[in-house]
Amino acid sequence: MTRKMRLSDRAVARLGAAASEYTVWDIRITGLGVRVRSSGHRSFVVLDNRNGSSKRRTLGPVTHMTVDEARSRYLAIQSGDMDLLNDTLPVPVPRFGDFVSEVWRSECYDRFKPTTRRSVDIALKSQLLPTFGDMPLDRIGRKEVIKWFDRYSGMAPGGANRTLDTLRQILGHAKVHGHLETNQATRIRRNPKRRFNRFLSRGEAIRLHAELDRLVSERPARAAQADVIRLLYYTGCRSSEIRTLKWCEVGADILDLQDSKTGPRKVYLNSEAREIIERQPRTGSEHVFPSPCDPTVPISRSMPLWLTLRKQAGIEDVRLHDLRHNYASHAVLNGVPLPTVARLLGHRQVSMTLRYAHVADKEVEAAAERIGVAITAIGDANE
Repeated sequence: MTRKMRLSDRAVARLGAAASEYTVWDIRITGLGVRVRSSGHRSFVVLDNRNGSSKRRTLGPVTHMTVDEARSRYLAIQSGDMDLLNDTLPVPVPRFGDFVSEVWRSECYDRFKPTTRRSVDIALKSQLLPTFGDMPLDRIGRKEVIKWFDRYSGMAPGGANRTLDTLRQILGHAKVHGHLETNQATRIRRNPKRRFNRFLSRGEAIRLHAELDRLVSERPARAAQADVIRLLYYTGCRSSEIRTLKWCEVGADILDLQDSKTGPRKVYLNSEAREIIERQPRTGSEHVFPSPCDPTVPISRSMPLWLTLRKQAGIEDVRLHDLRHNYASHAVLNGVPLPTVARLLGHRQVSMTLRYAHVADKEVEAAAERIGVAITAIGDANE
């Protein structure tokens, strides 16, 4: 159904976003309208009926011209003024930092989950704003993006990938608002992901726990960090899920996480994990592992003890997140079905868990050999 109304500045300001894009046409000047995108962005559009065809053209954002100016511009275009047809009114292109703090923050950032906001905040503060903050959006070219990405990739390949995703999303939204013709962060080759096949051998696991005990006895202040590491080992949780764990999420045999990466989920505790949680002191903080400097916030994500532990235990190629892969790999080795492993890890889809299927290849090979021996024995008995 066509939507029409008498356009005025006040009426245009009241037009709100809907589930899908829509256009409201002016009843005073046929062919002039306001397009409202699902993001809430509004721009004047016109129908150019010359040359025997009807083409929709954009005049510009409603924030850069009044309704009367849009009407005058449309009439000039219809009269054949090619300069006005092919050239929009001068619209200042905002700087990257200004666009992020104003339009993008209200239309995109505020809809993110708290955990996503934290990672985006780090990307903006440490990388994107220092690099691109003072640059007009249309001056951020592919060359500048690649130069930044290559430099950051040399220090943190995974972090560079995640920050590139944030930059791509911001520039994509700037394109929606008409500030860019091309998103220069697209089609940049991401750094290859590390293969998730590292898990601890029996000897490495023994050394890890022995060194943890030794490091804590050497310096008792390390106890909280050590227990975070132990919980990651025994639960397969993500680091953020344990670091930010609150007492209100702790049950007798379960963790009822309210804000994991994939949304609320339950983590079932084995006896080792229960013992670790039970020995944590109740200090009045809502966090099970509060920061020693400020009990109102969780323990730092830097986890310096892990770097020392890796070196002392001789497992320097193991990341903290590999303890999660270790948990999943041992679950598969012990015959736990992949759908159950997916639930233990909080994966939304079993396809995410299939990366661990290869861990049981030796067991599958051994089973095939046993079946072959059994079949042969049946054949020999019938001779």
